[in-house]
Amino acid sequence: MTTGPAKARIDTSRPHPARVYDYLLGGKDHYPVDQALGEQMPPEAREAVAQNRAFMHRAADWAARAGIDQFLDIGTGIPTRPNLHQVVQEINPAARVVYTDNDPIVLRHAEALLVSSPEGATDYLEADVREPAKILEHAGTVLDFDRPVALSLIALMHFVPDEDDPYGITRTLLNALAPGSCLVLSHFTQDFLSDEQDRTDEYRSSGIALRPRTGPEVARFFDGLDLVDPGLVTAPRWYPGAAVPESRDATDSFHVGVARVRG
Repeated sequence: MTTGPAKARIDTSRPHPARVYDYLLGGKDHYPVDQALGEQMPPEAREAVAQNRAFMHRAADWAARAGIDQFLDIGTGIPTRPNLHQVVQEINPAARVVYTDNDPIVLRHAEALLVSSPEGATDYLEADVREPAKILEHAGTVLDFDRPVALSLIALMHFVPDEDDPYGITRTLLNALAPGSCLVLSHFTQDFLSDEQDRTDEYRSSGIALRPRTGPEVARFFDGLDLVDPGLVTAPRWYPGAAVPESRDATDSFHVGVARVRG
């Protein structure tokens, strides 16, 4: 099941966050304009996005092992193995996953996202996170909102400026979820970047809205939720129930956290 225009137009004249992210991850599904912006990023950017994705893997693994078998992943990005459904269906083959993204190139790769285990299900919707009602309506045809759902907002909300009410969007999505659900979120920050490492202006000048947020600003996304250990930390330091590997060379560009919806 894939919802979206059959032949959505891809704008190759402007970079798109999903495609820049793909370039930084070493993927091949991007255009020269995306590569050009990616090449303006400091050397640490590749490690930072790799650590952000590794956080997603660990958080999805944690949620699946905690008994959650439904996942709503908004801002999916271009498929890179292992993707979220591959992580969680390895643990629970019956897990159900709904992916959402607003880049038409992701729709072209939806077949890769929709390869589910026979016991489970995956689905894809082309939509923007600023359309939470549309996303929830479609997700409700695949997921049972009377049972816990893991809402995944990975490296997404820093592309939602304050005037679009990112906290209100997140709250609308969370309000639809049953107790025991969880929010998995990572968010770009300038808190630990030197002036040489910070390329926020380059992103903005390319036409991409980018709103880095501080630790306290990111913490607001978790208001009213119960953060699980280790709490709100940077991506290389999110290891539930275990010490951070001492050998890890941390590049701190993302605040991350996982929190439960209260009963």
